[in-house]
Amino acid sequence: MMSSTTDHGNLAVSENVDLNLSEMRRLYDVQRAAAAITPPDLQSRLESLRRLASTLGRNSPAIAEAISEDFGNRSPYETFLLELVPVQNAIRHARQHLSKWMRPERRFVATTFKPAKAWIQYQPLGVVGIISPWNYPFSLAVLPVVDALAAGNRVLLKPPELTPRFSSLLKQLLAEIFPEAELAVVLGGPKVAEEFCRLPLDSLAFTGSTAIGRRVMALAAENLTPVTLELGGKSPALVCPDYDIRAAARDIAFGKLANSGQTCIAPDYALVPEALVRDLGKAVVAEAERLYPSIATNPNYASIVSDRHYDRLRGAIEEARANGAEVLSHSDQTAGVERKIEPTVVLHPPPECVLMREEIFGPVLPVIGYKTLNDAIAFINARERPLALYCMTQKREYREAVLQRTISGGVTINGTFLHNAQEDLPFGGVGKSGIGAYHGIVGFRRFSHARAIHQVRVLNVLHFLSPPYTWISRQVIRWLGSRRAADSIRT
Repeated sequence: MMSSTTDHGNLAVSENVDLNLSEMRRLYDVQRAAAAITPPDLQSRLESLRRLASTLGRNSPAIAEAISEDFGNRSPYETFLLELVPVQNAIRHARQHLSKWMRPERRFVATTFKPAKAWIQYQPLGVVGIISPWNYPFSLAVLPVVDALAAGNRVLLKPPELTPRFSSLLKQLLAEIFPEAELAVVLGGPKVAEEFCRLPLDSLAFTGSTAIGRRVMALAAENLTPVTLELGGKSPALVCPDYDIRAAARDIAFGKLANSGQTCIAPDYALVPEALVRDLGKAVVAEAERLYPSIATNPNYASIVSDRHYDRLRGAIEEARANGAEVLSHSDQTAGVERKIEPTVVLHPPPECVLMREEIFGPVLPVIGYKTLNDAIAFINARERPLALYCMTQKREYREAVLQRTISGGVTINGTFLHNAQEDLPFGGVGKSGIGAYHGIVGFRRFSHARAIHQVRVLNVLHFLSPPYTWISRQVIRWLGSRRAADSIRT
């Protein structure tokens, strides 16, 4: 049998690829057979969600500890606030509204086809595959699971290999409360993930980088599997001319430094009037020092997940500095001893540097000046459509200009992250930042088939339009609205 070794920062994990692949295919076959049976009713789905909430809630300390060990250090506060609470809220929201979501939806019947009845019935797709990332390993695995289970599907989950302790724990916890025919976890590295995408799934949800998203979509296309891609990109924080710099710095610092910037919707760069570039940079650093008085030994400041990611970020900062950018950073310069990078602001970064070409995924904020709001909007629109956009303004005309003239996955005005925390708002990207969305009713529908149903009552108009055609057929065509066509037909 083949085996491979994957580096996870300071942890090496030996992977038996053949065994994992065999188990994955077996689980898929079990779930495919189960999906052919009558789908779960409302009470069954509610019970599944209840079990999920109960088990995850009881084991939340162990989950937070496993994630922290995988990172090297991550605050349990961040895990609770940014992962565990959103998942519990999502489950609660789904359980409260599921009966309404499952009801048939009446549709209009044209006069031509009356008397009749038309409706949409949402039915499970079958087997839904989910591949989740390492940066928020709990929430980005379980949130789509909640939506898929609410929709009545069987779920096959591939959690990240870069957080092996957590992934193993999640597999254990879910196996205790779900039969494998309903929900199962597949462990493994890149080879397992690749073959996972090749399974003839009924839907595949992937969260990760744009580059890997392209590969996932290509592999899924072999079976015409529909995909939901939650990717990333460079999400801007636009500070409008009227907005208070200190207020902007507070929200930008929180959004940028949570999980040490390892967040797909973190502000990736800030745009601010030219005269205020340095003021914003200094204010963000000051806010970082208030939030995290120390870095190296601070249990509330997350480590970078692996040596490779740490080295990439350090190299990007030094590249910008070497090319003339001014670098401002937190006063604690001893962060690297715990694979941490101190909060860093880069003023006027060169447009060709790594920090401006690639998603940063770390506690480093480029700040760019603009002359007019039109210039700032043009700067955003000259780049790929971001997963999130943050607009800081109290003026309606500025807000409407930004909303009307830019496109992004989601928007928070005068804050960061908050649009993603709402259960009744969709989460998803557009263009290079993703395909499709989930959360709440949008997620329920994303993992459902909207089945169109038409029921004939008493009279079927097609009886008058089928051969042998007669003058009655011509009159019906005239009545349907095409008099010229009816008159042109010779009987």
